[in-house]
Order: sequence, then C-alpha cells, then structure tokens
Amino acid sequence: MSERMIFVCSHGKEDSERAILPFVVANIAAAVGKQAAVLLTIDGVWIGAEGGTEGITYEGMPALSDLYAEFVENGGEVWVCGACAKPRGIGEDRVGKGAKIVGAGMVVEEVAAGAKLMTYA
Repeated sequence: MSERMIFVCSHGKEDSERAILPFVVANIAAAVGKQAAVLLTIDGVWIGAEGGTEGITYEGMPALSDLYAEFVENGGEVWVCGACAKPRGIGEDRVGKGAKIVGAGMVVEEVAAGAKLMTYA
C-alpha cells in the first residue's frame, strides 16, 4: 500500500486562498517525512509554470512562493496535469523548479496503489 499523499490544487491567482491551502497542508506532510505531491489541475497548472507562484498571497497565510520553495526543499513533488497544461501552452520547457508534467495514468496508478487524495475545491 502506498504511503503517498496527493493534494489536488485546481486554483491559481484567480483564487489565492484555494491556491495556497493545499500547499500549506502538503508542506506539513513533507516536513514530517511523508511522500507528498501537489497535483496541479485546471487553472492551478499556472502555479507550476516558471514564475507561477509570484504575487499569490492571502491575508493570514504565507506567500505561495515561500510555501512552494519550502515544499520542494522538503522533498515534495509538484505534478502538473498534462491534460490541463497542454491547452494552456505549458510544456516541460515552461515548468518551474521542482515541477513536472504528469499524465492521468500516473495519478490513477498512484491512487490504485493506495495513495491518499485530498482536494480543495
């Protein structure tokens, strides 16, 4: 059974609170040694693009750029949904540090192996 935790983030600059919250929780998981990944979908894929975290803040929460950097430093993985990235023109050449484009098959395999999935709608 997989010990991985996947935190789904489908928002970006258009809803900074919903963009930041998955990284808050995922960062805690990574900091305590859990296998953690943030799956960026829909408008959240812009976070995974180079410079995509800049300017995303919400009162009372850390800036997304700081959380993202800390998450990657703690061993967290940032997964950019390939089906969501393609129509937005985001390819491997445009992803930021620590991010990679993944296909739905990989996510399905992780969940089928027992990964825990958390989503912030």
